[in-house]
Amino acid sequence: MLTKEQIQELLQPLTDPESGKSLIDLQLIRDIMVKEDRVSLSVICLEEDEKSRMELEQRVRDLLTASEVSNVHIRLRNATDYERSILRGESSEDELDTEQGEGLKGHAAGLEGHELINEKSGVNFIAVASGKGGVGKSTVTVNLAVALARKGKRVGLIDADIYGFSIPDMMGIEEGPIVEEGTIIPVERFGVKVMSMGFFIRENSPVIWRGPMLGKMLRQFFSDVGWGKLDYMLLDLPPGTGDVALDVHQMLPHSKEIIVTTPHATAAFVAARAGSMALQTDHEVLGVIENMAYYECSSCGKKDYIFGRGGGARLAETLHTELLAQVPLGAPDNHISEPDFSPSVYKAETPTAQLFAEVADKLIAKYEQ
Repeated sequence: MLTKEQIQELLQPLTDPESGKSLIDLQLIRDIMVKEDRVSLSVICLEEDEKSRMELEQRVRDLLTASEVSNVHIRLRNATDYERSILRGESSEDELDTEQGEGLKGHAAGLEGHELINEKSGVNFIAVASGKGGVGKSTVTVNLAVALARKGKRVGLIDADIYGFSIPDMMGIEEGPIVEEGTIIPVERFGVKVMSMGFFIRENSPVIWRGPMLGKMLRQFFSDVGWGKLDYMLLDLPPGTGDVALDVHQMLPHSKEIIVTTPHATAAFVAARAGSMALQTDHEVLGVIENMAYYECSSCGKKDYIFGRGGGARLAETLHTELLAQVPLGAPDNHISEPDFSPSVYKAETPTAQLFAEVADKLIAKYEQ
């Protein structure tokens, strides 16, 4: 089967008629996934008329089938006004870099009154942290946010992992935020309103910023976005105890925190640093979630503790809090062709989603009792 890179090479001849540049180079062909004998991808359409869209889809399909790729799933999406302005040359590469360096200046100009940080706003802030990367912190965050939304709560989610943003991809979000009457409107998916750095830079471009610039971006996420009325705001913090985590603690003195770890003793030991930082800045730790706690055999139901046992419980004891859940190792059984496809959100009826629903109930009880 072809690789993602080979698919990109096959589609390289497709060009934008106005600029003459390749659609691959313009990143108008995205989300390329190769699984067994199936290829799926997203095509961002600069032209909105149906004939142009269908012609573009057929050209993509023809190039792939010519290379014996028979099972192709193509998702078409119209470009947002922001994407169209960038790609049609109204904003140059240098200007784009300047926009990144100055946060959301181009979008946030003239925004008024969307103050979320004020403690009197009534929003319950929950920061999700970990001591190190790779423990599934973002997976926990998105599924917890969706679980709260399924309980009927109004939920926002900020991807505060500025360097390693992943929330849009994990939730299957293909569109970006729009601007209405000078207000940035967050993208809504599974009932959760989402804002991420990933919406404002080109795909796979590195973010090379210093701490003060990151803090400014986060502050604009809090204050310059039209979130509407929220019950809960979750923040996916970057791993560790660096500038971004410290900025969040300083901006939101009333925020509470969940620590994510794996069962391995070393991971739990490192995660304790993130918990200690929360405690030292007078932030309550709501609890610990132990991710990848075990692998459960689908045929026999036997549990194998392949990453060890007890790390989450020991961490909870160290931080004088409770172990909220032990989430098994696994991935959602979602299919690319489904209209609500997302790589990381579990369907409501699955056992893992039920675990997150139980955590959501615990959090609601803590906040609303």
